[in-house]
Amino acid sequence: MDLALVTLQQVGILFVLIVIGYVCGKTGVITSEGKKVLSNFLIKAIVPAMIVNAYLNMEFDTQILSNLLLAFGLSFGSIFFAMLVSGLLLWKMKTKNKKVLWFAWSYSNAAYMGFPLVKGLFGDEGMIYASAFATVFNIIIWSIGYAIMSGETDGKKLVKTVLKSPVTCSVVVGLLVYLCRIPVPEIIKAPIRMMGESTTPISMIIIGVMIAESRLKSILANKEIWLTVAVRLVLIPALTFGLYYLFGIGGMVGSVILIQAASPTAATTSVLATQFNHDEAIGAGTVVITTICSIVTLTIFALLLNYL
Repeated sequence: MDLALVTLQQVGILFVLIVIGYVCGKTGVITSEGKKVLSNFLIKAIVPAMIVNAYLNMEFDTQILSNLLLAFGLSFGSIFFAMLVSGLLLWKMKTKNKKVLWFAWSYSNAAYMGFPLVKGLFGDEGMIYASAFATVFNIIIWSIGYAIMSGETDGKKLVKTVLKSPVTCSVVVGLLVYLCRIPVPEIIKAPIRMMGESTTPISMIIIGVMIAESRLKSILANKEIWLTVAVRLVLIPALTFGLYYLFGIGGMVGSVILIQAASPTAATTSVLATQFNHDEAIGAGTVVITTICSIVTLTIFALLLNYL
């Protein structure tokens, strides 16, 4: 019951921050260009700082290290499972938006919605396991996902993209400090901690601005977007939860990965849809509507963690 109350409180906090972002977007306090700057700053500086900070705050523990390895394994499994389910569902479906829908169904927006919820529920240890998911996510989304959306087949270019990802680099730095027990002075730790702590408000405000900019009427009338809600927020998380329950995968690691897997459509969907001339409305619409609906669905799945 404690977890249920914490979940409801945390989701309530996220919702209030989203409303603040929405008001800022509608009133012009944050413009479209400002949103892009904030998003870039979040992904390239704030989220990496939060990941490194999680490692800095944890004492070396062989059990945590063992759990981290499990988190990497579960992350690979859950993402590939989502890709497989999405591919099977779209196999015989007649639509010109197969690539965008497959991407939207397969990949979750863990950094925006998943990270803040994990941080609120499980603290720094939970964030270490969430960083494992983020690492695996970046490897897959900027290799397989990018190749599907762009038609890119240059393996060297894809590998370089993955290795240069700020999230990947932050996990490497964090692991080195953690495993080698490198002492970090407070003058360095304090700024990293302060930056990392701003992840939740900035990410939620960006989502609010994104909702304010969207054309909700046309988005709400699109059946493929509602199908995305059903698959991304309900079917895939439910199947993942069922597998975890069946095989006895629980505890903090299982809970963290499940929250990441149950998060809304990755914001990258909209970016890549625009970049490679796919349907921009579908790309943006799936991100906006799944984000709004995830306030409810994430709460439900977080409450179900009591049964894992």
